[in-house]
Amino acid sequence: MALTNPAFSTNPAFQNNGKAATATTVSADNLEQLYQAPSATSADTDRMTVEDTINKSAISFALLVAGAVVGWMVPALYFPAAIVGFVLALVNIFKKKPSPALILSYAGVQGIFVGGISAVFESIYPGIVIQAVIGTLAVVGVTLALFASGKIRASAKATKVFMIALGGYVVYSIVNVILVWTGVTHSAFGLSSDVKLFGIPLGVLIGVLVVIMGAYSLVLDFDFIQRGVQNRAPRIYGWSGAFGIMVTVIWLYLEILRLLAISRN
Repeated sequence: MALTNPAFSTNPAFQNNGKAATATTVSADNLEQLYQAPSATSADTDRMTVEDTINKSAISFALLVAGAVVGWMVPALYFPAAIVGFVLALVNIFKKKPSPALILSYAGVQGIFVGGISAVFESIYPGIVIQAVIGTLAVVGVTLALFASGKIRASAKATKVFMIALGGYVVYSIVNVILVWTGVTHSAFGLSSDVKLFGIPLGVLIGVLVVIMGAYSLVLDFDFIQRGVQNRAPRIYGWSGAFGIMVTVIWLYLEILRLLAISRN
């Protein structure tokens, strides 16, 4: 699974130590014991744990929400926040050792971007933001529940299909943006709303696929965090886990927001 969320794939703390990427064989009982185990002992306080990663994720998302409130109040900030957030994302991805300050900065700035773009969508499509939030929470909650129960796991075959689909979506998105910028299509969503299959906008069909991809990306994120715990990675890498989940959840929310907008059109 070398080509997955770059927040994890570029970090040796979350690698499988050269073993073939296969579905984990941890049983549901063992996984339950892992989640219920104490976060740390007096002799192991510097190791990454699931509980500590959850705490770091909660702090990051709290700052994300705070930034979103600012962006919601001042929507014009969404564009500069998008640029700064992108730069911070690259810095965090390629930084060998996670920096809590940089990750929290990313959370705050990206929150401003999400809040601002959400305000823009809400002004055009009243009620769309609460729908997107509920949809995102539902996908994240169901995915986490299925992963924790052992009913869904990452596998080499599924990851390969995921990467092919993701690559295709990236190419489609780039082409679509070029067509909009060059005036070939005058719709705000380009081919996503102009082209229809069986009477359904192409963007709706692709959006459903992307939401499924986002859910599987969360599975990969959870799998990487579990691997980091099993590898006894230093505790600081819990911030990498929080950053990786945050990147996926933001992507998922934006895709659901766009899917709802296209379906309303």
